[in-house]
Amino acid sequence: MIQQLPVDCLNEIFEYLEEDKFTLHSCLLVNCLWCKVSVRILWRNVWRVKRSLIRNYLKVVTTILGTLISCLPNESKDFLYKNGITIPTPTCKPPLFPYASFLRVLKVYKIDSMIKDVLINRYYITSQVLQHKKYLVLQEIMKMFMNQIPSLKILDYCFIFFEPIHNLPNISFTYFPKARNCLSDLSEFSCGSDIYSEILHQLAQICHHIRTLYICFEKIISNGLMDLVSSQNNLKQLMLFQSYGGIYWKDIIPSLTNHSKTLIRLDLVSFAQNVTISFIASFINLQELNISFYEERFFDDFKELQYVKFSQLKILKFLYQSPKYEELIKFLENNGKDLKELYIGDDNDNSLNLAIAKFCPNLQKLSTIFKYYDIETFKKILNCCQDLESIKVWCGKNYLSEEGCLDMIAKHSPKNFYELKMFNENNSELYDEDLELFFTNWNNRRPQRSISFIILKYDICDNVSLEENEENMKIIEKYIELGVIKKFSIKNVNEAK
Repeated sequence: MIQQLPVDCLNEIFEYLEEDKFTLHSCLLVNCLWCKVSVRILWRNVWRVKRSLIRNYLKVVTTILGTLISCLPNESKDFLYKNGITIPTPTCKPPLFPYASFLRVLKVYKIDSMIKDVLINRYYITSQVLQHKKYLVLQEIMKMFMNQIPSLKILDYCFIFFEPIHNLPNISFTYFPKARNCLSDLSEFSCGSDIYSEILHQLAQICHHIRTLYICFEKIISNGLMDLVSSQNNLKQLMLFQSYGGIYWKDIIPSLTNHSKTLIRLDLVSFAQNVTISFIASFINLQELNISFYEERFFDDFKELQYVKFSQLKILKFLYQSPKYEELIKFLENNGKDLKELYIGDDNDNSLNLAIAKFCPNLQKLSTIFKYYDIETFKKILNCCQDLESIKVWCGKNYLSEEGCLDMIAKHSPKNFYELKMFNENNSELYDEDLELFFTNWNNRRPQRSISFIILKYDICDNVSLEENEENMKIIEKYIELGVIKKFSIKNVNEAK
């Protein structure tokens, strides 16, 4: 007799497939038990639908929206029908599962976008009529969510990097029946600073356990935003994102002081002017600080931070511009000893790299830039940072040569080193015999350890990187088979932070 795995075991196994939607979807077809377990995980966050990556995008969103419509109570369906709105459902039969109740992640702007796409495809209507019909559909769906979701964990209202959300209907979903039960355990919230004040005031009354908060600053700051921030009991992670033309975050800083001891991660992103960062000094227990500024002058306040001691800081990233070298060096002198990860963005200086070697001996991951004449400094970092496991470097033009970089990694990287991320600013000039020599030397290291070799490039780039050489790829494939290369991949340089 074939033994059926217990539900708890299946659930634990399927949890590992949460990001693999294709495999998880296949589990639906095995038997009833597998279907019941996997469908809950599939619908936990059903909004991961990217228009640019899915050929049949409209078909997919129509199916998702149609399934949600089929779950609506009869009074909501009748209401939509009386207002001339009919959205096809996958089947005329009642839904097999209460799909809405499985949701733990709610992206309001995503639902709104799906509704818009389906309505435009189904009706020839003016923008004014579209806005009204969209409002009615979203209202009924949000009402169902508030009634059926027992405990929502993540609420993303209208927050997309680089893509401002406009014309999102003002639906006071916080007043719907059971909204308090649905939202009281919310742990992550994302919104624009111009979100409707009454929604924020209500959330401030209902939600006190938000641990992760993302705010995109637009042209205004709603009155309720400070109340929401102040009302949280244990805020751990905060991102402040200033969009193009957006107001900056000065006015919200006083409400952040309540969280000076609990906040452990802070992300600041700004494309605009008039930013201030001196308030960072209040967050003495920060473990991770990520700053993405696009002009060096945005760091004028950093002169006040260079002397501050952050005893818990483990991760420091400047993803684009960095502070003045002398100020950052002083900061590393005070905080570098305990750093595990350091990322220096689009430019660098040899004095700063020497400071990294001197003040950051316990680094495990490093991304920095070496000029072609700084090869000895590169060697010094490899020798001084004996816990180093991963490094990201630039090669070509004014930077390290690929041959020199590989030679240093093979001969001088610490014993626990396992990952090299390499970006070439121009066409690769690496000969296949040099690549062969690198892997031969790596294989002869003691103790032996497989290496992850990651090539970084832009999505659209005329440069020829080393993997485009057929002989290079033969060598890479050879050492993958031998187990010398644990992983070989090609990634976008902006995604490999």
